[in-house]
Amino acid sequence: MAWHEELLVGFDLETTGTDPLQARIVTAAVTEVKGGEPVRRRAWLADPGVPIPAETTAIHGVSTERATTAGRPAPEVVAEIADALRGYWAVEVPVVVYNAPFDLTLLDEELRRYALPPLVAPGGRPGPVIDPLVIDRTLDKYRKGKRTLEAACTVYGVPLDGAHEAGADALAAVRVAVALAARYPEAAESDVWTLHHSQTTWYAAWAEDFSAWLRRKGSADAELDTGWPLRAVEHQPSHQARPGS
Repeated sequence: MAWHEELLVGFDLETTGTDPLQARIVTAAVTEVKGGEPVRRRAWLADPGVPIPAETTAIHGVSTERATTAGRPAPEVVAEIADALRGYWAVEVPVVVYNAPFDLTLLDEELRRYALPPLVAPGGRPGPVIDPLVIDRTLDKYRKGKRTLEAACTVYGVPLDGAHEAGADALAAVRVAVALAARYPEAAESDVWTLHHSQTTWYAAWAEDFSAWLRRKGSADAELDTGWPLRAVEHQPSHQARPGS
């Protein structure tokens, strides 16, 4: 069976901010999907240990008070999320992450923050990962408009009930990935590791092009990290703010 016809796992974080090197996890979801339908879901609410800005609460709906009173200690949550992803990768189940360098880098930074083992052991590799944002941005390069998860759902006819709720976004990301495979044979016909490596190349090319555009605009911070699905350069200023997913 093709990768999009087998088990896929959607992953999404809602956080305290938009910088993957500084933000903390507030909620997370890991959703197993088969045939476009969820078959198992795990969800987490963490106490991030820092205040959640009001503007961020307005997006995902979780206040500092709720996270503090109902959330579990962040180190426990972070460790469980990482263990879940490693478990899927160990048996080569693809994890679908919309804008993977944001969520996966942020998770890896949280592991570092709490002196936990990194998401990927030294010399290892994360994956397989399917990033619908990278695939869409490459295979429909000249489409105008936003590239948020909500926008992609509209383009590919995917329902999104409760945007910015981690479980809803994780499921929608998988459904967008399946829709991309249905539309683009070059995505559907790749085996999952070939597609994974293609996305590495596609993301790097996009980041280099966007960096050049920023330089032309005179940006003082015009160099995007080219690493995918994790940042290649650690602890650098980042334009990898999440695209509204």
